[in-house]
Amino acid sequence: MPDVLQILIQVMLGIALSAVCGYRIFVPFLAMGIAGMAGYIQFADGFAWISSWPALLVFGVATILEIAAYFIPHIDNILNAIALPAGAVAGIIVAASVISDMDPMLKWTLAIIAGGGAATVTGLLSNGVHQLSTAVSAGFANPVVSGAESVGTVAASVISIAMPIVGVALFVMVVVVSILIIRRFRKRKKVVPANSGKSGAS
Repeated sequence: MPDVLQILIQVMLGIALSAVCGYRIFVPFLAMGIAGMAGYIQFADGFAWISSWPALLVFGVATILEIAAYFIPHIDNILNAIALPAGAVAGIIVAASVISDMDPMLKWTLAIIAGGGAATVTGLLSNGVHQLSTAVSAGFANPVVSGAESVGTVAASVISIAMPIVGVALFVMVVVVSILIIRRFRKRKKVVPANSGKSGAS
């Protein structure tokens, strides 16, 4: 009989790392590859390639290019749109790669729903924050947002691997805070034009 606690840890690890894919696709893979090579992660059958040297080289170069591209104003919004479906696929792969003690059908179903879902949610939130930053600052504040996201994804990947339950809690917290920030600024944006109209009329 499989260890329920072990399965739970694997699922939480999969969800936490998948959520990071919504912000940066290659950062979680690079972190997983390094952790796998160091023996901190045991991959499911068929996913050992993630911790191979060729994969680490590809993930490392792709991570640098991805992070650098996000610092270019307006290009980050285009990348976010492209990365949304790609991030969902990456989230599914990430979740499936770390869940090993489970029936394959159940594992892939869970990977699609939980892994793909978590990546999609964070991807949509990242889109929303970047669009908000573009609207407020004409894109000049986007590099700051991108920098914070990049640092956050590295930290979140490390935390998720070391403490999966904390990684899931961090994911939930980021979702709640991002939604509150987006809603607050959208309300403020609606209030400002309304007040301006009243001032003009008077």
